[in-house]
Amino acid sequence: MAGSCDDPFVTTPPLAPSPTVAARIHADRTARTLAIDWQDGHATLFDFTSLRWLCPCAYCRGEAGMPGWLDTAPTLTDEQTRLVDIALVGNYAVAPSWGDGHHTGYYTFALLRDRCPCAECSARRSSREPEITQEARHKEHKP
Repeated sequence: MAGSCDDPFVTTPPLAPSPTVAARIHADRTARTLAIDWQDGHATLFDFTSLRWLCPCAYCRGEAGMPGWLDTAPTLTDEQTRLVDIALVGNYAVAPSWGDGHHTGYYTFALLRDRCPCAECSARRSSREPEITQEARHKEHKP
């Protein structure tokens, strides 16, 4: 029967490389950077301060309508941006542990790729912002 699993001539096409699958992750404590090479060939480099500002946990981002600690625009200390450890969470996120003991943020690969600070990704985000802003303005002016 053509197309069955037993047909030696049927092949499954290879999956396209994913932009949100990390192929390599390297934390350089001396340089204070986290480098991620993505499966699709893109490379992301975060400095530890920027990475700490991205923390997605409920304490930092808030929950139940309450603002988080990062919403208060704190001045981050060296201890708060000193990476002590980083662990892989399944195949979808990393969980850094910081010098001040904070360790509850799971940074998904989708978040890290979306917030990539490179020029190309920053330009892509900037090109999206005016559309969102204009849409929000339009809604504000509707009766």
